[in-house]
Amino acid sequence: MKTISEIIRNRRSISPNMYLDKPIERAILEEILENANWAPNHRKTEPWRFKVFQGAALQRLSDYLGDTYERAMPAGKFSEMKLKKTRQKPLQSACVIAICMQRDPQERLPEWEEIAAVACAVQNMWLTCTEYGIGSYWSSPALITNIAANDFLGLQEGERCLGLFYMGYAKEDVPLSSARQSIADKVEWLE
Repeated sequence: MKTISEIIRNRRSISPNMYLDKPIERAILEEILENANWAPNHRKTEPWRFKVFQGAALQRLSDYLGDTYERAMPAGKFSEMKLKKTRQKPLQSACVIAICMQRDPQERLPEWEEIAAVACAVQNMWLTCTEYGIGSYWSSPALITNIAANDFLGLQEGERCLGLFYMGYAKEDVPLSSARQSIADKVEWLE
């Protein structure tokens, strides 16, 4: 088993055009979501909510994103290439998860803390995907994060979508190397 440090350092954003046409088993998806459920969160609000798109639902997501792009984009900014990519991404994925947040109804903590908790949940998902060899990519297009998407996603009062988490087994030739600047340049030791 890999160490947590290895998994963290090997995590990468892998986009849908780099996925194989291979399904992800339901038990693995359930484990990914269960690990998300163990993210840290202040006051135990557990604000994360997930909408899982698979099978025919991927086509509905593709249609929604493409149709919304066509309607929303002004003529001068419309791009056939962008429309094509928008429609293809869900169909290239084995699974897409809408990342949503349920705001604490009593607003006992700042919204940013609940957004941060959802981001921690997504990191847990990402790390679990990495361990399973599943490529993943968090995208937050306005097409899905704006209030108009609430009906499509069936969001409840106080819920909002923070993006889409695309998932699929990565092709073998996907470049996985990356680098970071030294942590020494980012830390100030106070004694």
